[in-house]
Amino acid sequence: MAPSSPQREQWSSRLGFVLAAAGSAIGLGNIWRFPFKAGDNGGGAFVLIYLACLLFLCVPYLFAELALGRKSQKNPVGAIRAIRARTPWSLVGGLCVLAGLAILSYYAVVAGWAVGYIVHDVTAAAEPSSAAFERFIADPVWVVLLFGAFLFTTIGVVAGGVQRGIERCAKILMPVLFVLICLVIFRAVTLPGASAGLDFYLNPDFSKVTGLVVVEALGQAFFSLSLGMGAMITYGSYLPDNENLVVSGSYVALFDTVVALMAGLMIFPAVFAMGQNPAEGPALVFVVLPEVFGAMPLGSFVGLLFFLLLAIAALTSSISLLEVVVSYLVDERAWTRRTAAWGAGGLAFLLGLPSALSQGAVPALSDLSWLVGGHLLGPRPGLLDVMDFLWGSVALALGALLLSLFVGWVWGSDNALRELRTGRGYTLGGLAGPAWRIAIKYLCPLTILVVLVFDVLYDVL
Repeated sequence: MAPSSPQREQWSSRLGFVLAAAGSAIGLGNIWRFPFKAGDNGGGAFVLIYLACLLFLCVPYLFAELALGRKSQKNPVGAIRAIRARTPWSLVGGLCVLAGLAILSYYAVVAGWAVGYIVHDVTAAAEPSSAAFERFIADPVWVVLLFGAFLFTTIGVVAGGVQRGIERCAKILMPVLFVLICLVIFRAVTLPGASAGLDFYLNPDFSKVTGLVVVEALGQAFFSLSLGMGAMITYGSYLPDNENLVVSGSYVALFDTVVALMAGLMIFPAVFAMGQNPAEGPALVFVVLPEVFGAMPLGSFVGLLFFLLLAIAALTSSISLLEVVVSYLVDERAWTRRTAAWGAGGLAFLLGLPSALSQGAVPALSDLSWLVGGHLLGPRPGLLDVMDFLWGSVALALGALLLSLFVGWVWGSDNALRELRTGRGYTLGGLAGPAWRIAIKYLCPLTILVVLVFDVLYDVL
């Protein structure tokens, strides 16, 4: 392997890395997707299964991505080439880069909606929130402006570099995010009737557990850590050799999990206190919660805080999505960071315009039921729904499956474990090392394959 370039940036501290990597993981998937998945799948039992999957499958896989990134000091494509040059395995890294760009293109659209709920009145008293939301996302001017503004902000942060851009932003936004979550939780749990929501969320009812619930928990747990798209490979490549990957990765997983659990504490007490249904699916955040906030004392202020924190969480994740592409262009194509950030961000904007216009502004993009069908895409899937399925579900699962096979079998679990044991402090001693090898060679690939096959069969057939 060629020595890493001395010009390559690194995180200034473990705290900087942990906050940035946790920010990558903490996004719409935690604050928007996790609560409605828990609501759809019975609450507390889903949460326990989700936590078990995180501990026994997701964290071992997270260590694998970090080890590959730190060993190679490269982006996903360069990392694989550094281990196995001139082989088709480098295409797996290319899939990660493409997935990062594609996901960013529509992720920023949804993030723009969150920003819009802060700056635009979409909850008029004269009509239900569902009608207000549908009108808002069908407005091409507002949606495209907010989409562009959100991407512009993301590009500006990434163009600033690892320390002065990504790390500095994470050190500011992550504490703000945590404080905002705590404020919303305090208001939610003090509402009359909030105890019913806490009981639903924290008291497991295993009679509701089915095979579908287990697979949904597996999928949510695996993808809540931004795994399978090369973000943790890229972030791991900026770590110095003396950094303890096990400790740092564990902190990232811990912060991500805590925020996901806190998201449920924000939402379910308020939903039950206001007599709403927690099993509302994706509409829970953008349709149900505005009605909840509108009905509670100080609801306008709480709603503003909630959508502000949702926008912040989306920003920290979008930064990592863009950084995967920028790192590839800098490492493999010798672009300057600024040129790469603006070039990749501009391409994401062009790719995302059809998704932004697919929620009613352009009817031809709003109903692709003639092309796709299935249960989870809904009766009238638009282009954004299709993009999320192809890239946010299938591509991520496929990338994670292939990366786990590459680390476990091609690079070799012994080599990866040796990298994990490089650094100060605890490094998977005793039985933890053999357990990790079993997880990365067998448990992770098999589990991801189950999730991938389920997604394809359940959504398409």
